[in-house]
Amino acid sequence: MAGGLQYQFSRLNIAEKLIAINVLVFILDGLSLALLGGAVVDWFQLPRDFVEFLGQPWSLVTYSFFHASIGHIFWNMIMLYFAGRIFLNLFDAQRFLNVYFLGVIVGGAIFLLSYYVFPTLLDTNTALIGASAGVTSILIFVCAYIPNQEVRVIFFNVKLWYIGAFFVLVDLIKIPYGGNIGGRLAHLGGAALGYVYARQLLNGNDIGAGFTKLRTAIAELFKPREKKAPMKTVYKKKSSTDKSKSDYDKAANQRKIDAILDKISKSGYESLSKSEKDFLFKAGKED
Repeated sequence: MAGGLQYQFSRLNIAEKLIAINVLVFILDGLSLALLGGAVVDWFQLPRDFVEFLGQPWSLVTYSFFHASIGHIFWNMIMLYFAGRIFLNLFDAQRFLNVYFLGVIVGGAIFLLSYYVFPTLLDTNTALIGASAGVTSILIFVCAYIPNQEVRVIFFNVKLWYIGAFFVLVDLIKIPYGGNIGGRLAHLGGAALGYVYARQLLNGNDIGAGFTKLRTAIAELFKPREKKAPMKTVYKKKSSTDKSKSDYDKAANQRKIDAILDKISKSGYESLSKSEKDFLFKAGKED
């Protein structure tokens, strides 16, 4: 059974894997409260006090895996699913993780700073939990990258930038009325990250390149070291002809991907032909 679940999990795309992890954490947190009388969330939520945060710095990321209620996690995961589908039709899983977790980090940082910049917040939120900052960063990214792309909302086609503007305005309007002010500022931090990332990428600048290297370095620390083989293994070197052909194919594919992405940014995803959509989908899977 465990093997079957592992196989099913491996078949999910990165957005669906994040959804599965968030749901699992929500269930385990609820069970710990019911069976042990205490929730583990206290160790992973982002505290408002900076000194307390220094005692659990991992909370700048881990807060995003915990949710306060079924409604809280339901709407976050629904938005992540649909925004993630659009995102992953354009880019690979690595860039998705960059935008998502940079949104989480920026949103958390805004939350921490808000209690020192805005004294009126000191008596409201005690800690931050929820994936909203990361989810919002993914949503606003696609809204900024292909703003004129239309999506179906119930009975109407709506441009993506209308949807992004709506969610940002809702947070801005609700801030003066109190209630989860720190959380709404975190949403806006995630939205700002998603917007800046998308606009910079359209200008040929990937602001998440350094974050990719950081994630890779951290992953290497936890990667089990392979035992040295007792016998020397001899590898056949690729001929210069094979290497040149491989490099040429990669460069040609990248040029085609860039041309398709440029077409999307100008005319929208629906302007692509079926062969272009299939090629983009295949390229995303290979990455």
